[in-house]
Amino acid sequence: MSDAGVEFLGAPIAYLDNAASTPLCPEAIEAMSPLHREVYANPTGAHRMARDTRRLIDDARDVMAEALGSAPGEIVFTGGGTEGDNLAVVGRQMQAGGVAVCSAIEHHAVLAPVERLGGRVVAVDASGVIDFDALAAALDGDATVVSVMLANNETGMVQPLEEVAEAVRAAAPQAVLHTDAVQAFAWLDVAALAACADLVSVSAHKFGGPKGVGALVVREGVELWPLLLGGGQERGLRPGTHNASGIVGMAAAAEVVLKSRAEQAVRLAGLRDRLADGVLGAVENTVETGDRSGKVAGSAHLCFEGVESEALLFLLEDAGVYASAASSCSSGAQDPSHVLAAMGYDRALAGGALRLSLGYQTTDADVDRALAVIPGAVARLRDFGAG
Repeated sequence: MSDAGVEFLGAPIAYLDNAASTPLCPEAIEAMSPLHREVYANPTGAHRMARDTRRLIDDARDVMAEALGSAPGEIVFTGGGTEGDNLAVVGRQMQAGGVAVCSAIEHHAVLAPVERLGGRVVAVDASGVIDFDALAAALDGDATVVSVMLANNETGMVQPLEEVAEAVRAAAPQAVLHTDAVQAFAWLDVAALAACADLVSVSAHKFGGPKGVGALVVREGVELWPLLLGGGQERGLRPGTHNASGIVGMAAAAEVVLKSRAEQAVRLAGLRDRLADGVLGAVENTVETGDRSGKVAGSAHLCFEGVESEALLFLLEDAGVYASAASSCSSGAQDPSHVLAAMGYDRALAGGALRLSLGYQTTDADVDRALAVIPGAVARLRDFGAG
């Protein structure tokens, strides 16, 4: 990327909302193009073009298996992270019965199904890490699926998944462990860190791939009830015509991540630190949520006293800085983040949350623009409130 930054509708912007969605990487665009123009057949067909489409899907399955540390036959292509999370949690509970368990800071794609199923929600500590005493109390012979995300979508905090797995195996050996690795894949070696999990979900648009496609690792021997019925695709767990171009684009983006992840993590952690430190140094009464050393490299999450997130986001957008307040699925909601509530932040402070998330295309120029804009925007809102 050039340090000149990017433009949107002819105006220069700093796009710092990569936790919501990243831009398509060039490699994904190039890989997808033939499936729109030349190899567009239904992969379940018998003729040559159908076989070629199916071969490209099979090749993509091999790539995703390597990226996620599984066998190719353990990869189930989905319509994204939400579907993967639901298939893991609901599909397992429907198959095995019993009780679903998750942490209090899960994405709503996990939290809502667990609550709808009458499951158990486990507390976290003030840093956003799961409370192991509370987890132990929630695990018994009734638990059949436990879901703990690898990296949080709001704060970027990384969970000690291996320790979670040990606790689950000790107290509820009949339960399977699912991890939502949607926010982790761009930054962490998911193949290694989630090797202890029975089910692992990712979503392509969080790491340079297209929207509307993801993958769920279903380890050998783990049985799920399909959410959809009507076909035999993906071992019957995800029936329907494959999103062939999306699957191929996801695999291309994953290959880029595997090659560049370590280098990008170092580069972007430096930019993230400069951004967070710059804001904290320039704006009084600002709180950084969680321990930065325990976060993924691209996440800066701050709370401003005396400021409302929606008003701040409006001023930032007007000045060419694009960010979010919390999960993109919750933006615009009147209630403060459930993640911050679980971490013990009061409503007033949580109401001034700002999520600044960096991505592979983020440059020094983006950080410079944000640092030039954020302090003044916060001061303007505080002055307005004081008046």
